[in-house]
Amino acid sequence: MIAILLAPVYLLANYYLLRRVMGWVKAWFPFFRTVRHWALPVAVQSFLACSIVIAFFLPEGEFRRIMKLIGNYWLGVLLYVLLAVVTADLLRLLFCHVLPFKHIFVTTRMHRIAGCVCALIILAASVWGIINAQIIHVTPYEVTVNKAVEGIDEMKIVLVADLHLGYNIGEKQMRQMVERINEQDADLVVIAGDIFDNEWEAVQEPARMAKILRGIKSRYGVYACYGNHDIEEPILAGFTFRQSAPKASSPEMDAFLTAAGIRLLRDEGVLIEDSFYLYGRADARRPGAGITKRETPREITANMDKSKLIIVLDHQPRELAALAAAGVDLDLCGHTHDGQMFPGNLVVRPFWENFYGYLKKGDMHNIVTSGVGLFGPNMRVGTKAEICPITVHFAGSAAERS
Repeated sequence: MIAILLAPVYLLANYYLLRRVMGWVKAWFPFFRTVRHWALPVAVQSFLACSIVIAFFLPEGEFRRIMKLIGNYWLGVLLYVLLAVVTADLLRLLFCHVLPFKHIFVTTRMHRIAGCVCALIILAASVWGIINAQIIHVTPYEVTVNKAVEGIDEMKIVLVADLHLGYNIGEKQMRQMVERINEQDADLVVIAGDIFDNEWEAVQEPARMAKILRGIKSRYGVYACYGNHDIEEPILAGFTFRQSAPKASSPEMDAFLTAAGIRLLRDEGVLIEDSFYLYGRADARRPGAGITKRETPREITANMDKSKLIIVLDHQPRELAALAAAGVDLDLCGHTHDGQMFPGNLVVRPFWENFYGYLKKGDMHNIVTSGVGLFGPNMRVGTKAEICPITVHFAGSAAERS
């Protein structure tokens, strides 16, 4: 529904962009001043603007994948074209109508210069965004918990999230991610949701992908919870549509994780080596099959021995105060992508108590990763793809526990 409501805004933005770009082109090439010469630019612009819609209605196949990729790249480029052009227009209004510089700025020469500057900014941001999205960084954290784990002085947990396996993310990124994880010599690897990108059919060569993920090395294993995109449902430009069928992962998604050696925790916890607890929460908005209401923080820890380390894996960084009050030591999350593309990182910040990075809430440590994959535009600007090795130090002693 939201996608339908925003469609006129999207069309108007593309029209505004076309008018401004053609104005700049005409400043350089006068023959474009006649309407008949607009045919090619209008056709190209229309194709790019409609590519994501065309892909939505195409049957599954290689052509749909290509159109999806074109649409995703275009969404990223469009953002920076609009930012550059709107900024240029606002500056032009300022210099021409507020400040007494109209005679300088309302000239063909200045129009050309402004267009070139905008084009360079757009090109630089888009190219860097595409390159940057392919590089997986390592962002380490160290925390100290006032508990003891018998036989362990410290533990290394590697947090990853938001793989978004599908049209944007495939074998190349997963090989790089596994390589980065295995460099950490992890005791435990956890995946905080959004493993998939809504469409199971978008995952290329699932058997090969599962084999790659099965190569993750960890002393205690690899665990995951589901996120709001681990749901089989139609999606257009990031927006989903109402459907009568329950919002749940497909059987193929569940089977994929089993084949990849990843244990899925569906609003359930495990006591690992009789030493520490790991609880994987259902997603706050889309809890998945068989779950109508997820457990509260108090319910999660009600039957746990609170002298042991308690780790919660939750896709979205919510209910931090309640989790801390319930005795959780470490809350590991994803979801926000750190905004993924500037200025998204500024827009996301006010909506979350901890939108990215580290926050201590009472005695609990909350860490939110920007994730490995991408949602929508195939770019990252002002943010980074990452894995997060977390070294947990234990300040308690066996004597103190008793």
